[in-house]
Amino acid sequence: MIVLDTTVLVYSVGTEHRFRGPCARLLDAVASGMVVATTTPEVLQEFAHVRARRRDRDDAADLAEAFSDFLAPLITVDEDAFRAGLRIFRRYPRLGSFDAVLAASAVAAGATTVVSADAAFADLTDIRHVVPDEAGVSGLVPTGAT
Repeated sequence: MIVLDTTVLVYSVGTEHRFRGPCARLLDAVASGMVVATTTPEVLQEFAHVRARRRDRDDAADLAEAFSDFLAPLITVDEDAFRAGLRIFRRYPRLGSFDAVLAASAVAAGATTVVSADAAFADLTDIRHVVPDEAGVSGLVPTGAT
């Protein structure tokens, strides 16, 4: 299972960027059932917050709900994952607390990979980090998909 960070969602529906196409392709593969991926309610909340800074709230909420629908079931952050995330936060100084808790939740849920444009995830040893560029997404989406 793959866990998506906020950056994947933001880039997939954002303005032109080198990650836009690969992120959209990855999400298309998830929506069609070719790739199994999820995220957390907190990631969706952060997405809505970021999106609403540049678009209206209805647009942000509609997209967050759509992502929630095809990324379900979402993984949740329980107290154990939160505490594990704080341990990661202490151990890896480049990784922010939000991302540390996301990583811990992903590991607790049995995920093998976190996809994020945030390079600090590469420091982690308990979960593989994939950058959502052409090369990274090509390694996740089956050949000829989408």
